[in-house]
Amino acid sequence: MINEKALKAYLKKKFRNVSHINIKKLGHGVHGSGFLVEVKKKKGTQSYVVKTLAPEGFGHEYPSDRAGIFLLDLDEFNNLPRHVKALDVLAELKDGSIKSIGGGKEYYLLMEKAEGRHYFNDLVSFADKERLDDIAIKKIKAMASYLAKIHSIKKDSKTLYWRKLRDTVGHGECLMGVFDTYPEGVVSSAEMTDIIKKSVDWIYKLKPKYKRLSRIHGDFHPGNIWFKESVNRSIVRSVNRKNKKASSSIHQFTN
Repeated sequence: MINEKALKAYLKKKFRNVSHINIKKLGHGVHGSGFLVEVKKKKGTQSYVVKTLAPEGFGHEYPSDRAGIFLLDLDEFNNLPRHVKALDVLAELKDGSIKSIGGGKEYYLLMEKAEGRHYFNDLVSFADKERLDDIAIKKIKAMASYLAKIHSIKKDSKTLYWRKLRDTVGHGECLMGVFDTYPEGVVSSAEMTDIIKKSVDWIYKLKPKYKRLSRIHGDFHPGNIWFKESVNRSIVRSVNRKNKKASSSIHQFTN
């Protein structure tokens, strides 16, 4: 259901001299719902429509999915001749308020800075070793423990599991998207076609197993795994003490 109080507060800021706002649900379809918004001003009443998307199915499972669709609508509705115009894309925040996120030319992510050294350094050092030492083994166990912990978190969603199966084959950052980055001739079209066809077969073999849906990292590669120097020293002390109970816990590396 739409947050009418927050929507009215947003509309009063967007449009001047608003004396009354009426919101009424128009109906519900396969993809979502529509709401009629009547804004009364001094010069008369103007009608608008607010559209929502359902969070299940059609690749709409995450809020970012729904935001992406609406941001594209904001651009393309206004590019098409004789099409209704889109005015803005709205986001409902955790506190219930509504703000505009439309009109961006590009989008960026602000994040924390990881400390330490990435795991590529360890892999490079393996080339000079005949066998893994205790420190290397403890780091591997730390990473395996981290993955086991996040994979233990399950979600009961048949549609999300099926979406993930589709994405594994057809997403731009998965199989077919990666194939598109290959230089011409590295892998023949026939080979790629055969792999993709077999992968599609596996989608339907795995569809009944939706109960296995688990949290994943999604990008767990050496460049995204950083061990802090304090952790390295801790592992060394643990190895030196030969304390079999000591281990590297999940918080000891970042990604």
